[in-house]
Amino acid sequence: MIRTEGLTKRYGRVTAVDGVDLDVREGDVYGFLGANGSGKTTTVRMLLGLVLATSGTAEVLGRPMPRGRAEVLPQVGALVEGPGAYDGLSGRANLRLFDAMGPRGAAGGRRTRRARVEEALERVGLAGVDRRPVRAYSLGMRQRLGLASALLRAPRLLVLDEPTNGLDPQGIHEIRELLLELNRAGVTVFLSSHLLAEIEQMCTRVGVLDRGRLVLQEQLDVLQRPTGRTEVLTADPTRAAELLGGAVEHRAAAPGGGRLLVRTDDAAGLNRRLVEAGCRVLTLAPERRTLEDVVLAAARGSGDRPGFRTDDDGGPGAQRDGGDALAARRADEGAA
Repeated sequence: MIRTEGLTKRYGRVTAVDGVDLDVREGDVYGFLGANGSGKTTTVRMLLGLVLATSGTAEVLGRPMPRGRAEVLPQVGALVEGPGAYDGLSGRANLRLFDAMGPRGAAGGRRTRRARVEEALERVGLAGVDRRPVRAYSLGMRQRLGLASALLRAPRLLVLDEPTNGLDPQGIHEIRELLLELNRAGVTVFLSSHLLAEIEQMCTRVGVLDRGRLVLQEQLDVLQRPTGRTEVLTADPTRAAELLGGAVEHRAAAPGGGRLLVRTDDAAGLNRRLVEAGCRVLTLAPERRTLEDVVLAAARGSGDRPGFRTDDDGGPGAQRDGGDALAARRADEGAA
């Protein structure tokens, strides 16, 4: 569905995206992870033909981008850099206008527009909103409206940049369930985010971008396979460590006692040994790495500390390069 080779974008002397090789397969819920400023949004904009790559290639739905965008975009629903809307119009009026101005060849048309707009509003939880103008919407409502616009044309591929931004926990849950429902119906989802917990609950495959470089790309279940160590939570960590000796590879404090990571091929035997010695075992289970563990390890392995910035893409470039990068970005996007 999405494939890039050596995809690179430079703004002046700043490299925002550096030789990225993405592989997003049909049916994936792909989590594209990275700190603010890592190059995620620039990558997404290149995939959609909104920004020209400095070098490398990108294919979406089997067609080269941006050359194939007239064929590709009618089959893609996108939400990039927050929802755009005319503040003086209602949400419904905005969606009708977006649909009328959409790419030729998109599913639907004028005859079904009203029904498709109502269905999209229903799916994102805005069906009961009256005709108030968008200027009166909260950030979360605007985000839902942006997602509704991405769903108008029954897309084969959804490309979403931080789709849960501004939503409360209930709203995040609802959008997560909607995206999983769409995926079960055959829609491939490419989800750019810096929220590890959301990606961990939704995605089947992840890519990690760190300072413009793709430092990891793999199936999530592969990344979270058991490590071969056993995690022991015990009320008597000192006694347990003495009993297990060199098999203990890590020890840390934990609520109610301590946490030991033990290398063993016989977890049942380990548990029996501790219990028979009078050590109270609270939990004993195979160790699995969290997505946070995976991301931090990948970033360390790339030779950099993970870079968490408050700006995205052009912002840091402008700060580090006297504004040349931001000016170059604006000029380049105007050309695209």
